[in-house]
Amino acid sequence: MTSNQSEKYHGIIPPVVTPLLDQNTLDHEGLERLIDHILAGGVHGLFILGTTGEGPGLSYNLRAEITEKVCAQVDGSVPVLVGITDTSVTESIRLAEKASDAGADSVVAAPPYYFAANQPELLNYFRTLADQSPLPLFLYNMPSHTKVNFAPETVQELAKNPNIIGFKDSSGDVIYFQKVLSLLKDNPDFTVLVGPEEILMQTMLSGGHGGVNGGANMFPTVYVDMYNAAKEKDFNRMQQLQKKILAISSGLYTVGNSPMKYLQGVKCALSLMGICSDTFALPFHAFEGQEKEKIREALKQLDLGEVIQ
Repeated sequence: MTSNQSEKYHGIIPPVVTPLLDQNTLDHEGLERLIDHILAGGVHGLFILGTTGEGPGLSYNLRAEITEKVCAQVDGSVPVLVGITDTSVTESIRLAEKASDAGADSVVAAPPYYFAANQPELLNYFRTLADQSPLPLFLYNMPSHTKVNFAPETVQELAKNPNIIGFKDSSGDVIYFQKVLSLLKDNPDFTVLVGPEEILMQTMLSGGHGGVNGGANMFPTVYVDMYNAAKEKDFNRMQQLQKKILAISSGLYTVGNSPMKYLQGVKCALSLMGICSDTFALPFHAFEGQEKEKIREALKQLDLGEVIQ
């Protein structure tokens, strides 16, 4: 990867939620408002069809439709990264081809789930995927969902493939993240991004290149400001922003008892902000009643300048 291309993937690249009207119908108006809202916050890219975008739970036709709509709306203003995670490498390659046709910039894949792979199998799988993908590939470490963890040495080895250009880590393990960065110190053009926003500050100070942070769906400027403060080593500003980020996390991601309560909180907040619908793909559901009221109250207490409906 050229140094010019490495600069392309940095900063805050929000994992965009997928606004739905029902199981297989996109909320077109909501998606358009959401993309406008996120871009207005000064983000550096968009990641669609990841975990926050419910990518693996959506039909292939819907994934293609979302990719086309987002790429057309963004129109090259920032890079668009498209999730292609699947249990079949053939389907992942097909998704990558659809993303390329739509004008996306790169694709992102977590290990195939259901059949857990060992490290040599991961090496073979991602080399095959990268060699057949028409777009550059980001590795996506999401062990809580895939039950497979990239060994740092596996990331180091895969980073030698010219079509594998970056790594997104959602393990939440800062020591693991630092180990990956240490092994990649001789490959400065390889982008390393962090998922959990609570550790964006720490991972940026460790040498990370940015964050794929769900809270940036609602409050993109908070995370962009944290990225800029970390780049400038403005520690006072970083401490102030870290308090905001932790307040967002504790207020919006802890309601209910579903394994997807983080995303339920995000979608509920976006609905209350009048941006998009909060409908989910099965098996999950939108907050109602008491849970919705808790999110409404948390948004008011955050007092980040958003109008709550």
